[in-house]
Amino acid sequence: MDSNSVFDSLAAPQRRRLLRWAGAALAGGLPLAAQASGAAAAAIMAAGGTAVSNAAAIGAPVRGGTLVGIAYPEPPTLATHLNGANPISLITSKIYDRLFVDNGQGGLEPRLALSAKPSDDGRTITIKLRPNVRWHDGHAFGADDVKYSLDVIWPRSATNITAVIDKVTTPDQLTVLLHLKQRWPVLMRYLGTNGGQILPRHLYQGTDLATNPYNTKPVGTGPFVFKEWQRGSHIVLERNPDYYIPGLPHLDRIVWKVINDSASRAAALETGAAHFAVRNPITFSDAARLQKLDTLVLDTKQYEPTSFWLEFNLRDPVLGKLEVRQAIAHAVDRAALVKTVWGGYGAPLDGPVPSGVKEYFTRDLQQYPFDPAKAEKLLDQAGLPRKADGWRFKLVHDFIPFGDDYRRTGEFVRQALRRIGIDASLGAKDLSTWSRDVFTNRQFQVISSWGGWTADPQASLEIRYGARGDRPGVPWSKASGYSNKEVDALLEQSRSGENPAQRVVNYKRLQQIVTADLPVLPLLEVKWFSVYAKQLRNVDEFPSQTRNNFANVWLSKA
Repeated sequence: MDSNSVFDSLAAPQRRRLLRWAGAALAGGLPLAAQASGAAAAAIMAAGGTAVSNAAAIGAPVRGGTLVGIAYPEPPTLATHLNGANPISLITSKIYDRLFVDNGQGGLEPRLALSAKPSDDGRTITIKLRPNVRWHDGHAFGADDVKYSLDVIWPRSATNITAVIDKVTTPDQLTVLLHLKQRWPVLMRYLGTNGGQILPRHLYQGTDLATNPYNTKPVGTGPFVFKEWQRGSHIVLERNPDYYIPGLPHLDRIVWKVINDSASRAAALETGAAHFAVRNPITFSDAARLQKLDTLVLDTKQYEPTSFWLEFNLRDPVLGKLEVRQAIAHAVDRAALVKTVWGGYGAPLDGPVPSGVKEYFTRDLQQYPFDPAKAEKLLDQAGLPRKADGWRFKLVHDFIPFGDDYRRTGEFVRQALRRIGIDASLGAKDLSTWSRDVFTNRQFQVISSWGGWTADPQASLEIRYGARGDRPGVPWSKASGYSNKEVDALLEQSRSGENPAQRVVNYKRLQQIVTADLPVLPLLEVKWFSVYAKQLRNVDEFPSQTRNNFANVWLSKA
């Protein structure tokens, strides 16, 4: 077998598992292609053969059936390049395949690409694409689509990658060359990120990216084809009969039902009207009850480390004062927030990087323990004493409109601030309005939001604190207006990954700076859970359920 850089990048246990599946199929006297399925198939095919699924461990796949998933809130668009919100990527990840998928073990699983190999000097990456792939409209997929996406689309959604790419060339329709400005060993980690979707050049080139009609009726290369979207009701995806991995997907269709009420979501899951819902879709009391049913699974394992925070608008004359932000930090009891609002599904967070990013996590930071008396003194020092009516100033907290947990978090923070004399109120906006006001118009005082982290923190730190996070109009970019030259320098020094030990030092120093400056107040690490029917199989094929393309997911008969 020839060497293959993607296969070689897999962790040893996964390589052994892939080879074990292949060996079992050969020993059984069956053609490997007859059993090929999913990412395991793609990985071994990339390594020079074909592959088998892990069906033996969980039963033979069942062909057919309709998976009913729950979408909430309803996505404002199906264009991840415009808005990378999780309710959007949950659906588009089944329509658009990426070049690779992060397998959660430090390696990449092939999708549209079969391999990515760096040159000896590390300045050129050669990506070999999978042949005979077609877009859902029948148009051939090729290197021109990848180049277009890297040149035009990724600068919006994956700036950490495009920032180090000098140019992209395409010697032929199955080869893409990334010419880098500098060596960047950690690039391989990012080729499997969700921000790196490939869009059809023939449908987007020369159009307005924001108003292109295919933003709401996407044409991809993935296992499921967009069929219809009845706003306020459902989104339907149907099986791609020409998917590039033979025999996949197993499901005939996926119907995403829009259910905004948590009680209704719980009822749909309990009765079997829905099979799948992600990211704490029901109340914690309902979770405790449904967990006892033998028809459902409550799964907390398949999620990335996640931090939840308050982000301040430093352009605001009041919130631009450090003492005010420090006072708010001391006013919020994060341990009580985790216990009472999040039902214990989380942990208080004192710094920017969550503990799940073990290599770069640190506790050596300025602390803001719960201390309302100190918060009051800081506000007095800021020249904001209580007035005759008992209030110091008005403040609107625009919580992220993703559901009940976020509204309750907003209410918890509101009550905490009112106790120290801040006349706090909650905004009540839909996702489209919230995104526009925060990321385009900058019309907010405080927002709550959250983000997931990969094993490498560079992208998350850049988008939250660095100069590259200043992208007006791009959702989930930096909203605070924060700027610090030392932070930018530390990010620049750390980007390439050439010196791993120095990166640890740099990221620790960066966290110390931003924790002292406090443009963002970390509140908690979220422990997500999904609820899904036990008959739904292979959901945990990859570390992130929300971004699995579901090609290898099926519904068992019992």
